[in-house]
Amino acid sequence: MAEEPGDDKPTEELKVQIAHTRALVSRDLSGLRYELDFPGKIRKSFQRQTVFWLAGAAAVGLLLTRLPARTKKVYVEPRIGGKSKHRLLEAGFVLGALKIAATLLRPVIVDLVKNRLSGFAEKKSPSPRKW
Repeated sequence: MAEEPGDDKPTEELKVQIAHTRALVSRDLSGLRYELDFPGKIRKSFQRQTVFWLAGAAAVGLLLTRLPARTKKVYVEPRIGGKSKHRLLEAGFVLGALKIAATLLRPVIVDLVKNRLSGFAEKKSPSPRKW
């Protein structure tokens, strides 16, 4: 029911009622903060039950490694025309052959350069001049 306008409560009683209500709201707000503090709850749970957390992480990791790999299919249409379909394979073959040839011919090239430079140095050696 509605209160009569002539029934005024004393100010002291209103102040006490406001303080009590403020305390209730403050308590409820601190409880709500505690309930919504998920990082703090997880941290405390990990400190209390470390073995269970590590075992759970290992189980999840093992499960993830055992899942079948996702395969992605790529469809490539063949080229029609005069160009070779195997250009990359041919380039790899040519590079491999050049490497083998360079390895086999290296001593020959080094000797050739050495002989040319030594012959060049002998020709340029200062000869005694006669006056």
